[in-house]
Amino acid sequence: MNKKELIEKLSEKMSTSKAEAGRVFDMIIEMIIEDMKKGEKVTIAGFGIFQVKDRKARMGINPKTGEKIQIPAKKAVKFRAAKDLKTAVL
Repeated sequence: MNKKELIEKLSEKMSTSKAEAGRVFDMIIEMIIEDMKKGEKVTIAGFGIFQVKDRKARMGINPKTGEKIQIPAKKAVKFRAAKDLKTAVL
């Protein structure tokens, strides 16, 4: 399922136009991103947790040359599925 299909299903469930469902969807995504930019974790009960984690700098190996390289520290987006989601899917 892609964004367009998700918005179509949302508009059917809400009994509203696709445009309105699209605006609602975009606002929800925007709010999640804003909180994550602030370093806050976003918990959606029954679905999961979105958060930003710091990854430490580390040494790696270039697979082509075998040369050791320094991989810089960075931030990464993490998602941890809720137990209810895992149970429903698996």
